[in-house]
Amino acid sequence: MQNEKLRTASLRIFHFAFLIFNFLVRSDTILNTRMSVNQETGISEELRRRFREARRVFVLTGAGVSAESGVPTFRGGGQTAVWKGMPFDKISSAGMLERNLAEVWEWFNYRRDVIESIAPNAAHLAIERWQDRFEDFTLVTQNVDGLHQAAGSRSCIELHGNLWRARCIWCEAKYDLRNGETTAIPTFTCEDCGNYLRPDVVLFGEMLPVGAYELAAAKAKDAELCFVVGTSAIVYPAASLPEIASAAGAYVVEINPEPTPLSNLCDEVIMGKAGEVLPLFEL
Repeated sequence: MQNEKLRTASLRIFHFAFLIFNFLVRSDTILNTRMSVNQETGISEELRRRFREARRVFVLTGAGVSAESGVPTFRGGGQTAVWKGMPFDKISSAGMLERNLAEVWEWFNYRRDVIESIAPNAAHLAIERWQDRFEDFTLVTQNVDGLHQAAGSRSCIELHGNLWRARCIWCEAKYDLRNGETTAIPTFTCEDCGNYLRPDVVLFGEMLPVGAYELAAAKAKDAELCFVVGTSAIVYPAASLPEIASAAGAYVVEINPEPTPLSNLCDEVIMGKAGEVLPLFEL
């Protein structure tokens, strides 16, 4: 209990520190007018040069990348019901997990059924090719659909977990649900210790997986070139990663159909769909 209180307090301090950091970085950015917006999904010569010469590249992807494959957000809007009269932030919450694990499993089984036949798009495939192009390549995603892995990405830091995994609530053993060993049972149990399994995703009210953000932040700090692709840039702490990269001197590029709160921080903004823009870097 004491350790949990310390972890909660640390998380609050961390969040407050990054709010201050975010404000300072954005203020400095506005004063120095760093942003270069490209309205026609063209890639500047400066960016092409940096792409050719870069050794350490960092990519953060969000829901917009998966949406281009047809993955629904499942969120609705506001308090819109998404499952049996419940809004997204209730059925996908830590509180619901404690109260009704079986209901949570029904919800996540449904979500897997919806996306089971969905394939990676051109953006996923382009990012997969980049992993062999650069000396040090880091892919970080906020998505839980596993499409980066389906495209062939070998190493992906998953900030919010994966719909296709389950983990034990006690011993943390993990199970690949694509093997079909447990998908038919709403509340199945761990083969190692006998306790219940849960979806291996980050629910509302939970912290990120241990070490995932820390590793991503270290890679962002070390990057020369940072791509932010298909993310709204409003979910923290993930949205702080490009800010860390920028503060450390990386050239930050946003690729999104519309501006985001991050746009003013970026060195270059390319307005367009990820699946249309990313393959252009290889031409």
